[in-house]
Parts: sequence; structure tokens; C-alpha cells
Amino acid sequence: MTMASVLGLTSCSTDDTNDWSSGYSGSSTDNNQTSATTGSDANEGVSTSGDVTSFTVSLDRTPLSESIATDPADDDFIENTTFDETITITFSPTGSATVSGDTAGYVAISGNDVVATNTGDHVVRYILKGTTRDGFFKLYSQRKQAIVLSGANITNPDGAAINNQSKKRTFLVLDDGTTNELADGTSYTDATDGEDMKACLFSEGQLVFSGTGALTVSANCKAGIRSDDYVRLMPGVNILVEATSGNGLRGNDKVQISGGVLNISVSGTADKGISSDGTVQIDGGRTTIVTTGGYEYDDDDQDYSACAGIKADTAVVISGGELNIRSTGTGGKGISSDGTVTINDGLLRIVTEGKRQKDSRGSTSPKGIKADGDITINGGQTQVRCQGQGDGSEGIESKGVMTINSGTVESYCYDDAINSAKDLYIYGGYVYARATKNDAIDSNRNLYLNGGVVIAEGAGQPECGIDAAEGYTAYVNGGTVVAIGGGLQQVSSQSSQASIVANVSMGSTIGLLSGTTALLGYTTPASNSGTALMISAPSLSSGSTYTLRTGCTLTGGTSFYGLTTGCVIGQGTQSVDVTASNAVNGSMGGGGMMGGGHGGRF
Repeated sequence: MTMASVLGLTSCSTDDTNDWSSGYSGSSTDNNQTSATTGSDANEGVSTSGDVTSFTVSLDRTPLSESIATDPADDDFIENTTFDETITITFSPTGSATVSGDTAGYVAISGNDVVATNTGDHVVRYILKGTTRDGFFKLYSQRKQAIVLSGANITNPDGAAINNQSKKRTFLVLDDGTTNELADGTSYTDATDGEDMKACLFSEGQLVFSGTGALTVSANCKAGIRSDDYVRLMPGVNILVEATSGNGLRGNDKVQISGGVLNISVSGTADKGISSDGTVQIDGGRTTIVTTGGYEYDDDDQDYSACAGIKADTAVVISGGELNIRSTGTGGKGISSDGTVTINDGLLRIVTEGKRQKDSRGSTSPKGIKADGDITINGGQTQVRCQGQGDGSEGIESKGVMTINSGTVESYCYDDAINSAKDLYIYGGYVYARATKNDAIDSNRNLYLNGGVVIAEGAGQPECGIDAAEGYTAYVNGGTVVAIGGGLQQVSSQSSQASIVANVSMGSTIGLLSGTTALLGYTTPASNSGTALMISAPSLSSGSTYTLRTGCTLTGGTSFYGLTTGCVIGQGTQSVDVTASNAVNGSMGGGGMMGGGHGGRF
């Protein structure tokens, strides 16, 4: 697949002699070419990062080349902190841990069980080294501090490997060039009454990761990494979390990924890769999450719960970096927010493989991206594939308003590819929505197509390419829109842009011409689709007649999921005249034969 990467979709060229020997130069003067604009400048910058039907997601610890700049106004940068003392603790695989630099006597050691208690005003840097299969590091402090892992390999069979009881900011530094491992046991018998110990690496206070070393966390009882405040990853870190009975990474107040490489694998029932009661924010780096666990019935919520790559109670905000999620279990989700989801930039690849669970007690359905509030997409590239068969296997679902302003959005699903419980707006960008058993783009209120490039491929009768709810209206006011399905959605005559309609065959290639000037080409889905086609473009005028040519060949140009521009159109096998109209008189909610203007039939 080659995606269009410019604002204006250049019109195709006709070749009435079917002679390809003259070649194609791409010049706008060839064969009376004209230009057809498609929307706003928000359409620029489409990437070519693979086909939504075939991308894969797997853990990848390959380091990134990242610039690491400091911000003197941000206290999460360790460079802005002055340390008064450095204490080095070396764990022993056979004997007892040793300590050096502890001039104040903060550290107590029993075998490889190490407890540091900072009772003074010192800001301390603790350096952990060495190996133990039966030990831990525990910290009490009223001051902020740093824990530096410098070749540390710590396993605690009875609890957390690192248990930070300080509620102050703690820098967790992965020393440059080192590899570090933390592991817990299958039960937490080391727990102290009145204290939390909720993860293999647990912190009561803010937990900020930095450094360019590597860390592997093997969690066998609870979460991998958890803070009862927030967790932040700085550029340069390389972290792998493998959790078999808990969430991968949790920050109660917030999780912020500013950079680095983060891999999370969770296999427990209904567990989450990243979770927060507040916001999950991704600004950079590469994050990969794989969930393989099943679902469970939640007695508190009186409903089923399933795994999710990212789960946030307030918001998910993605403004950069790369995010890859695969969820294989029944009802598994890629991103799930009880509040809003906002995508400003970055590359997202999400695939779910599970089916829906439903019975008299409740249900849980697989979703690529799901928000109980609004979803807003302002840029970046979002690829979602929900390949589990069954109702509810939906790509991008908002229980509020959905707005796509820019970027590339690609969703390929069994059920609705893009679904909004309230109004749905598309102002720009490149949008591809494909549903093999339902509507491609489905608004449960009004649907506004105001710009961009939109390809909506729905299933056969009674499903549609685009669909507004009964009693509500679809408007086409701008952009290039190709919608195909079993029926046509009614489009309001108050729309400011004209459309043409026709019945076409599955797996056919068509060309749209104005006289002898070609406008665009499109190849319809080969299967699991309807034959009712609607095309709208800025170059169409209400009341004007155009020609649809089928069985033709498209040569050259650029393509976006079957929509081809800047190409040469061959003669084809059949042509039909169609008349453009601002109104499309379909049947609401899908179904029925198409109408509006003068449609063609191949």
C-alpha cells in the first residue's frame, strides 16, 4: 500500500485508446488533467507504515536513538537534584550484602535483606549492585532520593524486590551500560502490617525512571511496577515487565512515558498492561504491550472484565512516540478509558484477537480503542484491527462525541470499524474504515463529513459504508468520500458538497470522469461487502452529469486503500452516466435501494 502524501488529490488521466506505451509522467498537463482538492491542510503528512490488515505486534527491546535534553523547570529530571550522600549496597549470591559510604548509619543488613531508613535531611543516592536469590531492598525516607541499579539482580521469593515506603519523589536510575533484573515470589509473606507492598517494584511516592541501562521485571504475584502516586519514564530507559498475576505498570495518579523502550507482557485474567486511576500520557519512546489473559466476572461492577493494553479512569493522551498493543483474550481491548482519548501525534498499532463474552449477567467485547467519553484525533497514524469474529468486535468506539481533525486513521474490523454514540465529525486527515459484518462508520446521532479523505467500506444488506442513526442526519460538506455497503445512508440536501451514487460489483475497478477528464479511480472490496456506492468530491457539482467506467485499469498515481489518484484510466468494459446531487435518498440505518440524483448500475 502506498498512501497519498499531499494535500490535493490529483485527478487521474483517461486513456481512451488503451495504449500504455506513452507512459505516465505525473504532469498536471497530461491528457487534460485537472486537480481535485480534498480538504484542509490537515491532510498532509500521511505515512507509509504498512497495511492495517497485516501489521504485527511483538515485544521489541531494540534500543532507540533518542536525544535526552533536560528541563531546568521540571523536577522529574534528576539533573536538577543535588545529592548529599552516596551509599553503595552490594548483594551477594552466597553470603551477606555489604554497604559502603553509609556515614550516617542509615542501612541495616540481615543476609541480603537490606533496609535503609533516612532519618536525617540528606538527599541520598543508593547504588544497588550484585546478585541475590533471597533478598530485597526496602526504603524509608522523608526526603527524595535516587535508587541506582548498576548491575543489580534481586529476587525476593517472599515479596517485593524493591519496596519503597517513601512518599517523596524517587529517581530509579538504570546505570548506563548495565543490565538489571528484579523478581518477586508467588506470595508476599514479607509484608509488614500497615504497609503496602503491591508490586515487584513498589513505591509509595512518585517514581521516575531514567538512565540508559536495561531492566527486566518478573512479577509472579502482583503488579510488575507500581506507584501509589505517579510513574514516569524518561528517554533512554529500556524496561521489560513480565507479569503473570497482576498489571504490568501502574501509577495510581498518572503514568507518563516521555521516552525510552517499554515492553510489557501480562498473562493474568483481566489484567492490564498499563493502568491508572488518572491519566496515561505517552509523549515519546516505543511502548509495546501484549496481553494474553482471559476475562472474569466483577462482583463489584456486576459485569464482566477483560484485559486491556492501556486502562485509564480519566484520560488517555498520546502526543508522540510509538505504541503497539496486542490483546488475544476474550473481550480484550487495546486502549480503554473511562473518560476521554486524545491522539495528537505518534504511531499506534493495535490488534485484538478475542471474541465477545455475553450472557444473562453481562458482557465484555473486544475493542481497539474505547472511551466512555469523547475521542479526538488531531494527528499521527492510528491503525486498529479487531479480527475476532462476532458482535462487538469494534475498532474505535466513543460513548461521547468523536472528532477526527487530522492524521491517518485505519480501522479494519468484524463489527463497526468507527462508532460514536453521539455526533461524529471528520474535518481532515485520511480515514479508512472497513467492517466485514456491519457499518464501516457509524454515528448514533448526526454524522458530519467536512473534509479529508474518507473511505468507508461496510458489509452487505442492511449495512452501510456510512450510517447516521434513525431520526438523525448525515451531512457531506467537504473532502473526498467513498462509501460502499449493502445500502446507502440518506445524506441531507443541506450538505454543501455533491455526491454521485451507483450499484457496482464487488472486486471491480471503476473510474470517475467529468467528460474526458478523469477525477479518480477506486477498486471495490472483493468480498464481504455491499454494492451500493457513493462518491463525493469537491470537484462534483450538483446537477452535473459524470461518467462511471467499470472494468478499467488504473496505472500510476498514488493510492490509499483502493482510492487512486494521479493515474491513467484504461477504457474499461462498461460506462454509465450519473448525475451529482447534494442529497442522497437512501434508507436510514442501512438497507433499501439507493437513490438521489440519477444513479448508475453496472
